[in-house]
Amino acid sequence: MTEELREHVAEELLRSRARSTALTDAVDEHDLVRQHSKLMSPLVWDLAHIGNQEELWLVRDVGGREPVRSDIDEYYDAFKYSRSVRPELPLLNPHEARQYVGDVRGKVFDVLEKVPLQGRRLVENGFAFGMIVQHEQQHDETMLATHQLRTGEPVLHAPLPPKGKLVPATEAFIPGGPFEMGTSDEPWALDNERPAHTVHVDPFFIDTTPVTNGEYAEFVLAGGYDDRRLWTDEGWEHRTTAKLRAPRFWQREGSAFARTVFGVTEPIVADEPVVHVCFHEAWAYATWVGKRLPTEAEWEKAARFDPSTGRTRRWPWGEEDPTELHANLGQRHLRPAPAGAYPAGASATGVHQLIGDVWEWTSTDFGPYPGFEVFPYREYSEVFFGPDYKVLRGGSFGTDKSAIRSTFRNWDYPIRRQIFAGFRCARDA
Repeated sequence: MTEELREHVAEELLRSRARSTALTDAVDEHDLVRQHSKLMSPLVWDLAHIGNQEELWLVRDVGGREPVRSDIDEYYDAFKYSRSVRPELPLLNPHEARQYVGDVRGKVFDVLEKVPLQGRRLVENGFAFGMIVQHEQQHDETMLATHQLRTGEPVLHAPLPPKGKLVPATEAFIPGGPFEMGTSDEPWALDNERPAHTVHVDPFFIDTTPVTNGEYAEFVLAGGYDDRRLWTDEGWEHRTTAKLRAPRFWQREGSAFARTVFGVTEPIVADEPVVHVCFHEAWAYATWVGKRLPTEAEWEKAARFDPSTGRTRRWPWGEEDPTELHANLGQRHLRPAPAGAYPAGASATGVHQLIGDVWEWTSTDFGPYPGFEVFPYREYSEVFFGPDYKVLRGGSFGTDKSAIRSTFRNWDYPIRRQIFAGFRCARDA
């Protein structure tokens, strides 16, 4: 079993590095070192940061080896310098960054070959390696978002997602009562997903698919951005200050809309989930249609609860890990798939596309579960707990399968729009 685990870890490390390499090799050195948005780091910072975290945890901590480059630690500490000032730091250039991550990876494979994967919580079931795989894939999604913000000729290409299919109902009924939320046994689950605990949810209805571009365009055309009654005080202030008029990357031409997707401008696809909307926009739309955003617990119950057995599933469709038949993940397609495109991925209650396509805003502030325990460091979750951040669930087309679970919790400021975020609505039963 241990050797199988080592092989699995090695495969995941190689797969994540292949993606990082593809995202950074796609552009020239100028694009690697420049800042495409104040919201994002230069791509070369993300690459070296991936290597630095790998060195800190796997080479120095797990492996007990001598540092590779301790002199650069402070420049790649995500808490020491904000994204906006990182271009001013003495960063590794692209050649040095590639050399560095390669040197670190060589030592990591040596550590993986020799270290016991038991006897210490950090290495049990390969946790530290899984944490680093997820960290790299999370930064790969961040780099993908940076690619969306860059200007110039398209450099990323992928096939279109499968076509949509008719979903039998627009809403699904989720019965009230208790269910088990979170996890205590997923080996690579992170601290904020733990522990599993019982939560009571009142009965509710939830949209069977995320809100689509066509549906959201109706909101824009109906004057939703000008109707103060639809917005919270905080949301209206942001809408006014930021001059929001439509989702980010949309352009309006009369009653028609186009959007720019990784350098290509095209008409919006009506049945694709809307993406690049902030929490406040999602809230206003939900209010406009007489609904609301689901709570985080409602979202997870819709995704995992099977009324026929009373049990909580591992994934919406069951216990099997996601495949290309279940969900739009891993940058396989460079856009959300149309509504109904993954019938095999539907939940027990008939809710579609809960995993992949778009991160989904919930109405819940990011906070700890009962019995939460920091592991292995405060800066992953605990320092973000509080009302400043809203929880997002489910992953996007840019999220890798290694970095998402039905229990996985993402969070961000409610004003953020550069992330691959959309939403679906809910209402009381």
